[in-house]
Amino acid sequence: MSTPHYTLHINGEWVDTADKYEIRSPATGELVATVAKGGVAEIDAAVAAAKAAHIEGTWRNTPPAERAALVNTVAERMGARLEELAALQTRENGATIRITGALHIGLSVAQMQYIAAQAAEYEFEKSGPAIGPVPAEGILRREPLGVVGAIVPWNIPMLTIVWKVAPALLAGNTVVLKPDEHAPLIALELMKEFEAAGLPKGVLNVVVGDGEDAGARLSAHPDVRKVAFTGSTSVGQSILAASADSVKQVTLELGGKGPNIILEDADLSVAIDGAIYACMANNGQACEAGTRLLVPASRRDEIVDRLVARVNTMKLGDPIDLATDIGPLITADQRDRVLAHIRAAEAEGAKVATGGAAPSAPEFANGNYVEPTVVVDVTNDMKIARQEVFGPVLSVITYDSVEEAIAIANDTEYGLSAGVWGSNEEQTLDVARRLEAGMVFVNDWHVLHPAYPFGGYKQSGLGREGGPDALDEYTEQKYISVDRSGGVENKAYAIVLGTPA
Repeated sequence: MSTPHYTLHINGEWVDTADKYEIRSPATGELVATVAKGGVAEIDAAVAAAKAAHIEGTWRNTPPAERAALVNTVAERMGARLEELAALQTRENGATIRITGALHIGLSVAQMQYIAAQAAEYEFEKSGPAIGPVPAEGILRREPLGVVGAIVPWNIPMLTIVWKVAPALLAGNTVVLKPDEHAPLIALELMKEFEAAGLPKGVLNVVVGDGEDAGARLSAHPDVRKVAFTGSTSVGQSILAASADSVKQVTLELGGKGPNIILEDADLSVAIDGAIYACMANNGQACEAGTRLLVPASRRDEIVDRLVARVNTMKLGDPIDLATDIGPLITADQRDRVLAHIRAAEAEGAKVATGGAAPSAPEFANGNYVEPTVVVDVTNDMKIARQEVFGPVLSVITYDSVEEAIAIANDTEYGLSAGVWGSNEEQTLDVARRLEAGMVFVNDWHVLHPAYPFGGYKQSGLGREGGPDALDEYTEQKYISVDRSGGVENKAYAIVLGTPA
């Protein structure tokens, strides 16, 4: 059987290039597909196509209900392929089949359906009464921005695409999507479904390329009116800087270092599994993971013992196997970075309670695996508590009082996610309200729902994705004043200049 080859999609055409990427399984190293590699020229062509499509206006002048119907058709088509696409995503980026089915594809379909329903009812134009002494009616319009650049990561590509592309299109914009070169296949499969559903040419374009050239060009392109990005804080900072020359709008969903507080009265039969899930879901490769576990000193030993015992039951292995709990990391370089974080923590005085290495068994030889790891005796000034690790590594930090726990939790440049576990709801909600994060989970984690926004405080980003206000992020607000005076004497200029003789 021949290896599939994917091409770029620009102005309604599938475009090949001389350069190619090889997409290899992080679990086995086997070749999954080849993909055309785009660069500055392909980004320029895609932006030109998107701009022309916006100016031509077929899509932005399509009634919102019809745009919503098309997005719903795509959602239905993707949903019908859920098992196939989940398996493709697992082969592409190593996430376990359990999470690609439920989160990567399943939640993405639900997200498309939710935002399509919102768009069908969205007030793109509404009128207000005359205001003040001047009898004028105000008309408020929400209009598309123009060309939107969407740049997405490899860890949860489908959902991060949908958060950007669906509201951008539903608001009447045109889009250039740059998926990460490590996991672009799901983006190109989504493009196929938009094409099959009848999306006009040039409205959605997909260019796979390196961040240093394709991504940088898309971020700085003068004809792009907004950039929506998910990825590291350092890259987000460069995108923000690149947006300055043309004063682009930006949505940035960046890094995280989620504090997860277990209160003294927490039910450990719930909190232990919850803490592991918070950190290690998606093989630990999630920006809103709960990677810092804050535990009361009075229960430290009990919690650590139970964490270690539970982690040691987890199955590390082939992500396509339904029994697997932890799969591989995206690349060998990422595996090595995670291992380097663990060694650095040990050098600073922390201890590995379990895991901490790459597995040595023969079946792992060609994959990018790291054992699920619990690191104890961590203090909040250590690098492992300050920097994103992006792997299945849980850092345990001890606190003496709830006030100290909150202080430790908020002592970070990030503010994407946080969590708290306890039996007293009044106390857990009090702690939740005091945590500096865009999302706080009480007695659970990774509870993402289309109706609620996703985003963070501080260096975790700007703006929100999803939720009831998602279309606001992809529209420009216009105020139109319509005079209703019926005569000269009540006009605004007459009040200032006086009535001519």
